[in-house]
Amino acid sequence: MSERSPAPGGLALVQALVNTLDLESGADSLDTPEGRARLALTEDDLPAARELRESLRVALLAHAGHPPHRAVTPLGELLAAAPLVVAVDPADGSAALAPAGARPSLLCRVAAAVAEALAAGTWMRLKACEAADCHWAYYDRSPAGRGRWCSMQVCGARAKMRRYRAKGA
Repeated sequence: MSERSPAPGGLALVQALVNTLDLESGADSLDTPEGRARLALTEDDLPAARELRESLRVALLAHAGHPPHRAVTPLGELLAAAPLVVAVDPADGSAALAPAGARPSLLCRVAAAVAEALAAGTWMRLKACEAADCHWAYYDRSPAGRGRWCSMQVCGARAKMRRYRAKGA
């Protein structure tokens, strides 16, 4: 949907997960082996991945000031179940939360990405498009952080046209 560039750092994973579902067409890339492979998921991982995706979408809608599109498990509840460890870089002593385990789950990878984004101050800039038939995740790079649509050329133009027509012009 969007022509915007990917979100920075670990937020690219969050953005990619949310954008596996195209609300307008109903196409879900998690239904394909290629789509699952991009996120290192098995078919058994799908129910949890879809639940996480929709909880993330609700959080991203909130970042943009929009109400939830539907009731979901609160993101904080899901992320609380993710085992993370404090990883300390021996070279410079810097520390970050990292997924625990040899093959970290999608939940652990997302939790680590959210922790990284919180530390960097970028979490609130990952948003979901306000268009009800879109809700595509995008990273708001606008100076004021007030972006509303994944694409001004598509969703923004549609919204402006709807408002124009509603005025009876």
